[in-house]
Amino acid sequence: MKKELTRQQYLDLYYYMRLNRAVEDMMVKLFRQNKIVGGLYSSLGQEAISVGTAYALEKKDWLAPMIRNIGALLVKGVRPRDIFMQHMAKYDSPTKGKDGTSHFGDLDDLHIVSPISMLGDLIPVMTGVAMAGRYLGQKIVAMTWIGDGGSSTGVFHEGLNFAATQKAPFVLILENNLWAYSTPVRKQVPLENLADRAKAYGIDSYIVDGNDVVAVYSVAKEAVERARAGEGPILIEAKSFRRMGHAQHDPAEYVPKEMRAYWEARDPIVLCEKFLSGEKILDSRSKKEIEDKIDTLLAAEREFAENSPMPPSELAETGVYCTGDDCHKIRAKWERPIAEVTPPRASVKAVWTVPGFGSGKASDGANAPIHFGDTQAAQHRVGNDTKSANGGKPAAKMAAKAAPKKTVKTASASRKARR
Repeated sequence: MKKELTRQQYLDLYYYMRLNRAVEDMMVKLFRQNKIVGGLYSSLGQEAISVGTAYALEKKDWLAPMIRNIGALLVKGVRPRDIFMQHMAKYDSPTKGKDGTSHFGDLDDLHIVSPISMLGDLIPVMTGVAMAGRYLGQKIVAMTWIGDGGSSTGVFHEGLNFAATQKAPFVLILENNLWAYSTPVRKQVPLENLADRAKAYGIDSYIVDGNDVVAVYSVAKEAVERARAGEGPILIEAKSFRRMGHAQHDPAEYVPKEMRAYWEARDPIVLCEKFLSGEKILDSRSKKEIEDKIDTLLAAEREFAENSPMPPSELAETGVYCTGDDCHKIRAKWERPIAEVTPPRASVKAVWTVPGFGSGKASDGANAPIHFGDTQAAQHRVGNDTKSANGGKPAAKMAAKAAPKKTVKTASASRKARR
């Protein structure tokens, strides 16, 4: 699974992990100063997953992050100031102060779909994005993330089955960080490897060390390339550990100290530094340059965010519902001739053909979707008459003649039964 990267790619992965952690560290300070008005969810120890997977995508590809995927947003091009302002509910934030957490996206430029709080719902949504891109000829791949707890929701299975059935160019990252809030993974899933869930839907899966950013990138890149080539959806289980509580309010005292110590010794940034130093890619000078670059960037981004005004009160009644083009324009971006996917060139008969059984027939002998059992004769129009499988006689007259007989028989049978 080892994939050779350029020196700049190695440094990019390291830089984005450091930026991810620095952004979150700064938000913790803002949170403790009561400047962040919503919830704050840490990805400490899981930075390699967000960064490595998102880095495997192309600019035209789509992603939908969850609450611990700030690293993916940064890789995609979201500015730290937008993340700060979003959590501070400032007027210049992507949602104009209407949300105090990470619920924002960018459909026009960065191809980011907003997180959905109901865990698992992004799976069918991003499957739809992947299918739409294929239909329009865009050759894109869609990606989203889910946690070990979220993989037990019904929509996880419904969405993954739908993606598999449609062979959608979709990659799902399952972050197994060992805790679903305060529930250990073994208490809610009787599996050693959550990647085994993919077998039920006939799709391929990978298992990767979620604390090794190079391994994560290599696996994700291969999965993205396979999905883009038409091999259908792929599930990647990244094994890691959530080193902080579910959110800032959760001290996570339910986690055994030995478990925390084990994973802290496997910090993904420290592991990456050791690897890059051993490969003569990172030295103390280049490390200091990256640290200074991040410090300078975030100081300016924080200042901008703190100076942004709060939203005016009259804004509260706007933007509740989309009112059409004056709200925002969404137009299909065709990258193939429309004739390829519209009739008559793309026409198919509305008849299912089942291997080994042939095509279905209606009760009147005409082609129809397959059905079984003693169904009523299907009616269809020929000229001005309504006809069915009755030799061509009008359906209404046949029903009128048959009705008395049926009534008499039923009544007779009832009398015999009473005797």
